[in-house]
Amino acid sequence: MIIAIIFGVLGMLISWRLKSKFKTYSETALQSNLSGQEIAERMLADHGIRDVRVITVEGQLTDHYNPADKTVNLSHDVYYGRNAAAAAVSAHECGHAVQHAKAYSFLQFRSAMVPMLNIANGFMPLLLMAGMMLLYSTGNNTVLAIGVALFALATLFSFVTLPVEFDASNRALAWIKANNIVTPAEYELSKDALWWAAMTYVVAALGMLAQLLYYLNLMNRRGND
Repeated sequence: MIIAIIFGVLGMLISWRLKSKFKTYSETALQSNLSGQEIAERMLADHGIRDVRVITVEGQLTDHYNPADKTVNLSHDVYYGRNAAAAAVSAHECGHAVQHAKAYSFLQFRSAMVPMLNIANGFMPLLLMAGMMLLYSTGNNTVLAIGVALFALATLFSFVTLPVEFDASNRALAWIKANNIVTPAEYELSKDALWWAAMTYVVAALGMLAQLLYYLNLMNRRGND
């Protein structure tokens, strides 16, 4: 429980830091004066991707690539922004589109896991709660074991997400640098913004692993009682 709290607090701190970085970098206008939308469309075209639309969505840091309908979804500030933060985010999301077009293995694996994970998430909280109660009241760990197995699947998903996110950022940074979308100084800001974004995924994955190890250790100790 203490470990879960530590990772929870760490996650909130990194999330706060990420928002702070994006706010600061959003005030750094690009010398190229390109908007997030224009950068995204250029990157897609440069990779020969013609069947992906760039659209705007509500919210802050809600940017994502949807492989189901092939859309790069950019928040209002990123879509219209002409700054280092917008450049980083728009290119990153297009990095996912490039992964999709090139059949990047980790993205394919992650996408294949989504249907199973959606089902697992519907049962997992109840199974973990009921399993803990049964374990302490009767010593039976069958229900908890099922819940932990589903939690292990979710943990695997969070770790598979890491190479997908890092690779998308690497593709984005390489492209905006090679195509002079940003100046060297702007590039460093974009790189820093994407690094903090990636850290949110890292902390989330490590937090889930810590919880998984807690459940496994609990089952092992109770089984030996």
